[in-house]
Amino acid sequence: MTRSSRAVGSLTAILTAAIPIYLSAQTIDTVVIVTHNVFPAPGDGPALVARLANALHVPTRPQVMRGFLLVNAGDRYDSARVAESARTLRALGLFSQVRVDTLRADGRLALRVETTDGWSTKPQFGYTSAGGDVTWLVGLVEDNFLGTATALSAVYNRTPDRASFQLGYLNPHFASRYGRLALQYKNLTDGRTGSWQLGVPFYETAARHSLGTDGDAASERILLFRDGSLDSTLQRRALRLAITGGYAPRATSRDYLRLWYGAVWRREDFDTGAVVPRSEFLTAGAGLELAHARFQVLERFNSYARREDVDLSQTLRVGAWAAPRAWGYAAARAGVGPEASAQLSAVWPRGFVVLRGQANGVFTAAGLDSGRVAGGLTVASQNLRGHTLLLHAEGGALERPKPGAQFDLWTARKGPRLFGAHLFTGERMAWVTVEDRILVTDQMWGLVGVGVAPFVDWGGAWYADEAVRAGGDAGVALRLGPTRAARGDVGEFAVGYRWFGRGFTGWAVAVRRGIVF
Repeated sequence: MTRSSRAVGSLTAILTAAIPIYLSAQTIDTVVIVTHNVFPAPGDGPALVARLANALHVPTRPQVMRGFLLVNAGDRYDSARVAESARTLRALGLFSQVRVDTLRADGRLALRVETTDGWSTKPQFGYTSAGGDVTWLVGLVEDNFLGTATALSAVYNRTPDRASFQLGYLNPHFASRYGRLALQYKNLTDGRTGSWQLGVPFYETAARHSLGTDGDAASERILLFRDGSLDSTLQRRALRLAITGGYAPRATSRDYLRLWYGAVWRREDFDTGAVVPRSEFLTAGAGLELAHARFQVLERFNSYARREDVDLSQTLRVGAWAAPRAWGYAAARAGVGPEASAQLSAVWPRGFVVLRGQANGVFTAAGLDSGRVAGGLTVASQNLRGHTLLLHAEGGALERPKPGAQFDLWTARKGPRLFGAHLFTGERMAWVTVEDRILVTDQMWGLVGVGVAPFVDWGGAWYADEAVRAGGDAGVALRLGPTRAARGDVGEFAVGYRWFGRGFTGWAVAVRRGIVF
C-alpha cells in the first residue's frame, strides 16, 4: 500500500467516524415528510392497474406520520432514535417502502422521511389445504382507513371445526399521540368471543412509562383433540379484566431497565353441561425487564420488495404472580407463579442466530401445580446471493394446562406443513425445519414477488401418557407475495412426500400462508 493510499484511507476513516459525532451535536431544524402513492412512478406496474389503484387509494396523511416519529424539529440528532422511527413506520404495516435520512441546507439539519404507501384496501379470499383439510375465508380488510392508519376488518372464516364471522378495529393513536385502542368481536357457529385493549404502551425504547387495560369475554365450545380425532368438548364461560403498567428507571435509545406490574380479575369456568358454574379469581404480579436493542434489516426474508426489521435484542424478563386462597383459589391450587423469558442473539453481515426461551408455572404447597416451558433456535443466512437459508428448531412442554391451551401445530401454523388439521396435539411439542428460500423475481409485472423453497420438516405434538407422535415431510414450495400491498404476507403452494410418520407416508399438497420467522 502506497503512502498516498494510506493517507486517503486514514482521512476516510476520520470523516466516517466524525459524521455521526458531528450530527449528534446538531439540532434538527425541520422534518420534511414526502409521501408517495401505491405506484409512485410511470412504469412501476401495469398502467391500468397503477392508475386505478392510485385513484382509489387515499395516501397516508403527513400529520399522521409525524405522530409516529420519535424525533421532532428542535431535538438533538440521535441516530438510534432516527433508526427506531423508521422501524416504527415499517411496523405499522402501511408502507411498502420507508426511508429516513438527513439533508443539510445553509448549515441547518433537516430530517427527511420518505414513504411509499402500500395498497391497504384488501378483499380477502383465502384458501388453505393440507392433508385433505380445507380452510377458507372471505372478507374485507382496510389497513389505512382514509389515510389515518386506522384498521377495519370484516372476515368470514370456515375451518374443519367451525365457521366464524369476525369484526376488528384498531386505532394506534386513539385520544393521544401514542394511545392505542383495539376491539375485536367474533361470532362463532358454537359461541361468541370479544376482546379489547386500551392504553399507552412503551412506544419506544426510551419511553419511561406505560399503562393499559385489556380484557376478553367468551361463551364458546372448546374442542379437545387427541391423535388426530376429536376427543371431547367443553363449554367455556369467561370474563377477564386486566390492568398492566410499567416504569423505566433507566431508558435510553439503546437499552432500558423496566419495572412492570399487573393485576388480573377473571371468571373462567369449564363444564360438560349446558349450565356452567361460576367462580372468580384475582391475580397480581410484578417484575423487571432488561434489554439492549438490536435489530437487523433484511430484504426478502419473510416478504418481497421491502425492508424488514428482525428483532434480535438481548432481553431478560423475570417476575412472579400471587394467587392466594383469599383471592378465590382453592386451597390445593393457591400459590405463587414465577415467570421468566430471555432472548440471546449473534449477528453477522446478512445473517443471525437467535435463541429464545420462556417458562412459567404455579407452585403450591404440594409442588408444581401447572406450568409451561418452551424454547427455540433460529439461524438465518443471506450470504449466498438470492438465497435465504433457514434452520429453525423449537420445543415445549406443558403441565396440567387448562382446556384448549394444549399444543396444536395446525392451529399455531407450526410443524410439518403437509399434514392435516389437529394431527399433532398434546402437552409435548417439537419441531425442526430447514428451508432455502430462493428468489426468482422481486417484481413480476410490478405486483408480485416470486420464489421457490426446498424444505425438510419434522415435528409433532403428543400427550405425556403416550408415545411420541410426530411426522416429517420433504418437498418444494412455490412462494408468492404481493409487493404493492400494505402487508406483504406470502402464500405458498407446497408439494412433497410425507415420511418419518406412523401411517403418514405418501405424496401430499398444501396451499397455505408461508411460515414467518
